[in-house]
Amino acid sequence: MNMDVKTNVIKRNGEEVVFDLSKIVNAVKAANEEVDRIHQMNEYQIVAVADNIAAQVGELPHAVNVEDIQDMVERGIMEMRGYEVAQKYVRYRYRRELKRKSNTTDNGILSLIENINEEVTQENSNKNPVINSTQRDYMAGEVSKDLSKRVLLPAEIVNAHEEGIIHFHDSDYFAQKEHNCDLINLEDMLQNGTVISETLIEKPHSFFTACNVTTQIVAQVASNQYGGQSFTLAHLAPFVDISRKKLRRSVIEERRECGESLEDAIVDRVTERRLREEVKSGIQTIQYQLITLMTCNGQAPFVTIFMYLDEVADGQLREDLALIIEEVLIQRMQGVKNEKGVWITPAFPKLIYVLDEDNVTEGTKYWHLTKLAAECTAKRMVPDYISAKIMKELKKGEVYPCMGCRSFLTVEDTQMNEDGHHKFYGRFNQGVVTINLVDVACSSEGDMDKFWEILDERLELCHRGLRCRHERLLGTVSDVAPILWQYGALARLKKGEVIDKLLYNGYSTISLGYAGLYEMCMRMLGKSHTDPEARPFALAVMQRLNDKCKEWREAENISYSVYGTPMESTTYKFAKCLQKRFGIIEGVTDKNYITNSYHVHVSEEIDAFKKLKFEADFQKLSPGGAISYIEVPNMQNNIPAVLSVMKYIYDNIMYAELNTKSDYCECCGYDGEILIKEDETGKLQWECPNCKNMDQDKMFVARRTCGYIGTQFWNQGRTQEIKDRVLHL
Repeated sequence: MNMDVKTNVIKRNGEEVVFDLSKIVNAVKAANEEVDRIHQMNEYQIVAVADNIAAQVGELPHAVNVEDIQDMVERGIMEMRGYEVAQKYVRYRYRRELKRKSNTTDNGILSLIENINEEVTQENSNKNPVINSTQRDYMAGEVSKDLSKRVLLPAEIVNAHEEGIIHFHDSDYFAQKEHNCDLINLEDMLQNGTVISETLIEKPHSFFTACNVTTQIVAQVASNQYGGQSFTLAHLAPFVDISRKKLRRSVIEERRECGESLEDAIVDRVTERRLREEVKSGIQTIQYQLITLMTCNGQAPFVTIFMYLDEVADGQLREDLALIIEEVLIQRMQGVKNEKGVWITPAFPKLIYVLDEDNVTEGTKYWHLTKLAAECTAKRMVPDYISAKIMKELKKGEVYPCMGCRSFLTVEDTQMNEDGHHKFYGRFNQGVVTINLVDVACSSEGDMDKFWEILDERLELCHRGLRCRHERLLGTVSDVAPILWQYGALARLKKGEVIDKLLYNGYSTISLGYAGLYEMCMRMLGKSHTDPEARPFALAVMQRLNDKCKEWREAENISYSVYGTPMESTTYKFAKCLQKRFGIIEGVTDKNYITNSYHVHVSEEIDAFKKLKFEADFQKLSPGGAISYIEVPNMQNNIPAVLSVMKYIYDNIMYAELNTKSDYCECCGYDGEILIKEDETGKLQWECPNCKNMDQDKMFVARRTCGYIGTQFWNQGRTQEIKDRVLHL
């Protein structure tokens, strides 16, 4: 009997265990003993069934579900002509299934508490699954998913989601009527006051206080939604001058009491020195509080800070904004100390720096900030970069941040500010449903007419899923999240007022996600979408997604938008579902992941500039959200190369980032790239190249996985994707 099978098995509770052949033998023997002796199988037949299944499982490149193994057992018994035994086995399975359905959440929750549900505990690389607050969130999520599956969602959506045809995102928050991402209106809350935990917070009287209030706002917002959020430093900039004037009065008073000179130049010099210290303390408060604050869902807020000099008027206000940006970059480059006292790369906040005419070339006014940004990127993987030039071309002359890592609001003529610019701050995203483009291609079996027919059917399925998200939010009363709906983060609604008007007319977006454009082209045309013969097809598919969003929008007055999904655990789930449905297809389903959105495949050899230029055309067709990246080695000693990439981003693509490496081994002090290797069971593990340490608790690894930096390690599918990445520079 073949006992040497290294493939893992995924149990019903999500736990991943080593394949155990003896369990098959025991199950068949149990069924065998229940039939009359004349109909029983002999021991050789039972062993043959088990060996055949071991051979099948051993050929699979991925972990196999226990249900699939049980299907193999049924077929194996039938092939041995053990019909009566097969009947007993089927009845046993049925009885067990009925028993499990009596309470669908028990096993899932218990496996979370024991920290053995690999799929759930690795679905988010910034959540530590061991700590109590995270487990409470996951437990609530299991209940929400169960309610959503059994009661709240149509069967067709649930079935399509479970088969990996679509992905209905964040069903663990669906029952609670929560929404996705926010672009918070910090200006309104700071200038006009807000309320936090029933306590009135008036307009701050100093920059430091404004920073402190900002961190409290961010934590409150994060506890009332499940996605990312962004705020701009431009909304903090006015408080620098408030502090300057306050400090100047204090300096004059002190010097007068001491009989010292009140000459303006001296007073100004002392004031500016103290002001810089306050700015330093304020930014330090933001950095440390946003890392150490924990929201009700057991994680630091997924927050992005926007740095755009031209967002404020030229003059003192812009100089003050430049001062804040400089301090943010200096402190981020330093990093934060971990429990061992080692300076490491923090995951949050994410930083976005806007490249514009006044900072993108040497000799421009704010070139010193751009050089500092390049040094920070080389060491700490942020900031990421938005090109003001390209964004203005694509967004009706506007420049504004995404609502987190990549989800962008649409420019709406129905949503305007008093100054004549379009309104962005205070708007949000209702949620996401993602179409698996690889499944569309595989289902059509390469037939182009069939492909377009299936694509339209699947898009309508996504549409129905998105309608479920929208309708779940309808009727939500503003009282459920006062910080969002009543006190300025998103709106100033009255108590008892519903949020419905914010779900229409362009105030919020709702996102049609997509994944696997590369594999889709490989299945349909046998070529990557970077090939000139496949590129038009890929662009046509993207256009079809946009056409559908426009059609739904015009019919319903809801702002549907195409969104390049930042898949994390979903990439593994989609890959496993594809392999189950279609087997292994070279270049299509032969990995444990599929490619995010429109990206060039991680293993494809292409230089950085060609990659950015190629992907720019696809960003245009992903208006609801997209980000491109290039994979680079350690660039700390080659800042001119980083600057040349940044200049290229400014001229060619709206939004991009550089993926550097920032790891540390606690066992030997190695500071470099920690590598991925395959262990004796076939599982991918992280290993220090210096001392061979493989204990994840004794190493720090940071990788960009979905726009944000992840630091809590990843599932096997995403780990393989990281391992397969090639350098572009």
